[in-house]
Amino acid sequence: MIKVVLIDDHEMVRMGVSAYLSTEDDIQVAGEAEDGETGLQLVQQHQPDVVLMDLIMEKMDGIEATKRIMSELPDTKVIVLTSFYDDEQVYPAIEAGAFSYLLKTAKAEMIAEAIRAAMKGESKVEAEVTRKMMQRMRQPESSLHDTLTERERDVVSLIGEGKTNQEIADELYIGIKTVKTHVSHILSKLAVDDRTQIAVYAHRHGLAD
Repeated sequence: MIKVVLIDDHEMVRMGVSAYLSTEDDIQVAGEAEDGETGLQLVQQHQPDVVLMDLIMEKMDGIEATKRIMSELPDTKVIVLTSFYDDEQVYPAIEAGAFSYLLKTAKAEMIAEAIRAAMKGESKVEAEVTRKMMQRMRQPESSLHDTLTERERDVVSLIGEGKTNQEIADELYIGIKTVKTHVSHILSKLAVDDRTQIAVYAHRHGLAD
């Protein structure tokens, strides 16, 4: 029996997916949660084989919850089930450790199939998401920074100068949380892993003063 925990802030989604999965002989829904924080507690309690994870939720979003699950229960497979497939959601989710990426428009049969496939070590990614990933892979590195907003370019420049988040916040007159959000988006858009790589990219492409 495949044990599943469902984490989604839309009650109707939870009800619909749970109702369908309960008809499957080899799948058991061990718990449901409406936010990442509660969901993480359920995952810790039930230690499921698979977690169906929404991304945009209160208290703790799906990306942070996925990171925590992967840190504590690396054998658990997280399947993203969301309405979003833009760069700011897809890449952070995959980098956090998401095993498969489905949209809420997916048929219930496909969700069940993805759950079974995960147990075999096979990931499933929606066609729309796959196309976006392929476009990103084909995009030359030199043009990645063309996707940055003006404010994100300011942040990249200051990171290239060795500024801390607090120093960036002070210089740009914005909050520290806003800086962190910009940094997260920059990491995704430049396809790099950390601030050091942002700084290297900035100097390589003349974005640092």
